[in-house]
Amino acid sequence: QVQPVESGGGLVQAGGSLRLSCVDSRSIFSISVMGWYRQVPGKQRELVANIHTDHSTTYADSVKGRFTISRDNAKNTVYLQMNYLKPEDTAIYYCNARATWSGGYDYWGQGTQVTVSS
Repeated sequence: QVQPVESGGGLVQAGGSLRLSCVDSRSIFSISVMGWYRQVPGKQRELVANIHTDHSTTYADSVKGRFTISRDNAKNTVYLQMNYLKPEDTAIYYCNARATWSGGYDYWGQGTQVTVSS
């Protein structure tokens, strides 16, 4: 495996919840900054949330209070719990694994579609 693998996307009604998972089986997982990004057609990919090696987190303002990122280093997995979903959360969600140092590795998953109906 050379890239993270996402799962858990799908179709949900507004106000509902989804949990995304991303597995990166490489040994570097525990020393990587793991993040979730999203992209809609015609727009730039944007950061949703990331979690550092010390489990500190960063969230986009648009998801604060609704989404929670977590990691399980024993399972090489990062999660994104998404609650109170809105139609504007509809996007392809990508998992990212990057080095903690500038210029280091930077890997992307292939993405998982999340669609929120109104």
